[in-house]
Amino acid sequence: MITISLCMIVKNEEEVLGRCLESAAGVADETIVVDTGSSDATAEIARSHGARVYSFPWVDDFSAARNFSFSKATGDYLLWLDADDVLPEQTRRGLILLKEKLDPDVDMVLLPYHIAFDSADRPTFVYYRERLVRRLAGFCWEGEVHEVIPPAGKRLQLPLPVEHRKLRPSAPGRNLRIFEGLLQKGRELTPRQQLYYARELAGAGRDAEAASRFSRFLEEGRGWVEDNIRACLDLAGCRERLGSREAALESVFRSFVYSEPRAEACCAAGDIFLRASQWERAAFWYRLALDCPAPQSRLAFWQPDYASFYPLLQLCVCSDRLGDREAAKAYHLRAKALKPEDKAVQYNERYFASLGETGTQAPCNALEEPV
Repeated sequence: MITISLCMIVKNEEEVLGRCLESAAGVADETIVVDTGSSDATAEIARSHGARVYSFPWVDDFSAARNFSFSKATGDYLLWLDADDVLPEQTRRGLILLKEKLDPDVDMVLLPYHIAFDSADRPTFVYYRERLVRRLAGFCWEGEVHEVIPPAGKRLQLPLPVEHRKLRPSAPGRNLRIFEGLLQKGRELTPRQQLYYARELAGAGRDAEAASRFSRFLEEGRGWVEDNIRACLDLAGCRERLGSREAALESVFRSFVYSEPRAEACCAAGDIFLRASQWERAAFWYRLALDCPAPQSRLAFWQPDYASFYPLLQLCVCSDRLGDREAAKAYHLRAKALKPEDKAVQYNERYFASLGETGTQAPCNALEEPV
């Protein structure tokens, strides 16, 4: 039977730390909590749950803090969680069982990470992350921000999700500040850092700079397939916001170089045409999204709504604008069957019920906020 050390880095997490540790009860044989400068009751909450708490001065380097937490662990395997992560009960039980069943030759266990949810609490953004690593294999975190443990050795993937349940947003501008501090020191960003720096720039509304960084990332050709696809779609968004619809479409279609068309890419193309009121072209891409299978790679970023609910909602709008109310109603009913509680679906339900009345407008699409 293996032993597990739970390793965490925290700062001012009194709202969520107890929830996280309680969700992991029985999984860890020891808990290491590295505090990077809390001014609240975080450390006391950690100790009340039996954790060993260490202080670590924050140096704008997430990997340094995480590697320090790993250095204090003694278990056979190291499990990492963020303070706002939660282990669902089935995952908690599965990890307890895994302690008895895991082949000690396994170096790394990857678990799905659910990082976004819809109004009915169904996951809408899923990808696998390295979650447990064998301590004696010597794994280290890399990257000052958006840190990662590069996959290596004998790996095992299990369908035991970890849920990211944020109560408040991350510190605004923190990651961008760290990246720009590295550049000011003359550091050359790795390909992965280039991608995430570009994403931070886009998030800050600096689309022209972000587009340049995304383009550089893709031209260097050193990115992982899934990151390349993501960069293409993010670049498309920047270019469209900068007023170049044609260049945005080129970026979407470039993602097809790296893999078969993904539902997210097809919906991105459809959205570009929809915003231009080119309903037939938009509908073509949304129909294609419905036929896209889930990526075969477990390491892919997967947003299941883009292969089902989202294009159905958009096709309802396109069909209505093209004058085919029967098809629009059919797409609406398919979307309603998937998410009857969704606000856009409820708006469209009222729309179809009110057809023929004065003031009737149009169905709501996924890019609009329902009234």
